[in-house]
Amino acid sequence: MKQWRLYPVLALLVVMAMVLGACPAPAPAAQPAQEAAPAAQEAAPAPTAAPAAETGGGVVKVYTSWPLQGSMLPEGDSMKKAADLALKHYLDAHGGGPAGLTVELVNLDDASPTTGSWDGTIEAENAQKCVNDADCMVYFGTYNSGAAKISMPITNRAGIAQITPANTYPGLTHAWDQGEPEIYRPSGTVNYFRTNASDDVQGWAGAAWAKCLGYDTVYLLDDRQLYGKGVVDAFIQQAEKEGIEIVGRDGVESSDIDFRSLLTKVKAANPKLVYGGFVIDSGGPQVIQQMGALGLFEQGIKFMGPDGLVNPALVEQVGGAEVANENVLLTFPGLAPSQLTSEAGKKFFNDFIAEYGMEPSPWSTYAYQSTQVILDSIERAGAADKAAILEAMRNLDNFEGITGVFGFNENGDPTLTAMGGNIVRDGDIQYVGAISPDMVDAGTCDTAMP
Repeated sequence: MKQWRLYPVLALLVVMAMVLGACPAPAPAAQPAQEAAPAAQEAAPAPTAAPAAETGGGVVKVYTSWPLQGSMLPEGDSMKKAADLALKHYLDAHGGGPAGLTVELVNLDDASPTTGSWDGTIEAENAQKCVNDADCMVYFGTYNSGAAKISMPITNRAGIAQITPANTYPGLTHAWDQGEPEIYRPSGTVNYFRTNASDDVQGWAGAAWAKCLGYDTVYLLDDRQLYGKGVVDAFIQQAEKEGIEIVGRDGVESSDIDFRSLLTKVKAANPKLVYGGFVIDSGGPQVIQQMGALGLFEQGIKFMGPDGLVNPALVEQVGGAEVANENVLLTFPGLAPSQLTSEAGKKFFNDFIAEYGMEPSPWSTYAYQSTQVILDSIERAGAADKAAILEAMRNLDNFEGITGVFGFNENGDPTLTAMGGNIVRDGDIQYVGAISPDMVDAGTCDTAMP
């Protein structure tokens, strides 16, 4: 999910810097000044480990990398807990680690202590730590799609499997922008996978849902980053097909906090909907808050955003339920934990609550499911061998995850996806129903009416 714009050539420069043994590449100009990881991050945190079976031996380390501070802390911590629970469930079911091996989850934070948001330099260092550790055989990350553009070439050159719990930018796996996804695969082979849907489908479905809801005029905003701009681009493609009139589009810097001038312009255009490509820490909450303060919601204008805003902290950050209730619509490229219908899915949801005293956050579904894939790939590889584990992951097929049975196609995308529409109601983000790019033509608009 998510997902700041780093241009492909910058990602390539990071890889070249690693090859030459230089310091990690600096952050893109669109981001705040990046800094090297603090000394406290140099030593990996104490890992969560699965003991080896009595007949086995060897260690497989799985390095995770996503923000664990700032506004992302609730989501990041919940994803970490979901991965831990998936490992615990595996051990309980099998009596030991996969293929008799010890599996260690080593949790790294790719956020800057200064900004609280993901940092390109830190992400590059995290990936390099995995590459430099002979026992690291899977890189589990990232949350932000822009961060993935940094780490993917590093893990690809090293021949290490990388799987994401949340990235949705289309170009990471299939053709979208110029040179994608080949620029992230310098070796020419696929080593990156995701178990959730991508933003092309999400943007298309969001526009179709908007049409179903009667929003025939829209003003578009994005954070000028990889994820936000990408999902808005996809929304536009479908909006044009659906006959939705685009009355304006603007990009904003994530460091801005005052959008009153921009939103006054939006208000004057009088769209029925504002569609915003944001994540929780790139300006989305401030836009929603100021839409309320400037009377856009009173005027009948609604806000729709993508999964980057489906976050436990959203309602509080926009100023409370009185601002967001019935005014904020959100799409999500998958199934939230409470929507899982399989027995394994229900067990995950219930055991998470019992173990941690709280409900899992939305992306925890895919943190858990990706961990399932990692453990299954290690089991099928049968050894602590990064090449064998990568090959096993690449050949995933008919795997029974908590969202259903799926595999990976030749690009590393899942063969099973879901898309849901949500609304803020009673102070909570509530699921409305299934949405899809073809819901208007298929006559299924009634599946997701608030």
